Amino acid sequence: MDERILIVEDDPSIREIVSIGLDAVGFRVVTCADGRDGLTRVRADGAAGFDAVVLDVMLPSLDGFEVCREIRRFSQIPIVMLTARTDTVDVVVGLESGADDYVKKPFEMPELAARLRAVLRRRRAGAELATVSVSGLEIDPAGCRVTKAGGGQRTEVVLTATEFRLLLELASRPGQVFSRDQLLRRVWDYEFSGDTHLVDVAVQRLRAKVEDDPGHPRVIKTVRGFGYRLDRT
Repeated sequence: MDERILIVEDDPSIREIVSIGLDAVGFRVVTCADGRDGLTRVRADGAAGFDAVVLDVMLPSLDGFEVCREIRRFSQIPIVMLTARTDTVDVVVGLESGADDYVKKPFEMPELAARLRAVLRRRRAGAELATVSVSGLEIDPAGCRVTKAGGGQRTEVVLTATEFRLLLELASRPGQVFSRDQLLRRVWDYEFSGDTHLVDVAVQRLRAKVEDDPGHPRVIKTVRGFGYRLDRT
């Protein structure tokens, strides 16, 4: 395995437990207790540094949401957020800040390790797939790059890693309806039941970036009672 993980958590006991637990399953772990310090470390290490970040929400100096938003300005590194609060609003804010996944406290170490493995697998997946062209979008799996036609030219659409995987999954089978559970398995690589609201939030964010009018989507359609599909336009 040997992936390098940054843990940003201010609670010393949780930080130690997570560090020992992830080290035991083969991750190389670096820890810090402060949001600003975590951001500085990710920025300083660059693309060759950490493979993923485990990021607590409640942090001194900068909270986890702000750290996540700042990281997304320069990096698509996978981020798994930890939240002690069960309020769905916190989960939504985390995802809208650019997090790839979240784990609610208290959690079991096997669950956190599984979520990390899943986001890392998703990051590696797709390197050998061909470019997909549909509905004015060109999706390059190898380069993790999306461009959109408009005004006689193509512009790049900046997506998070999870948004990219979601778009690629929908675009690989235009016209097919995917249930939320199917998307959780295929995009988030969940091997267990998850919160399907995660899918709804991700689709909403994706529409805001690829649709001309997100309020009246023409590309990514909701099929009421079933799930979502991508239409050719």
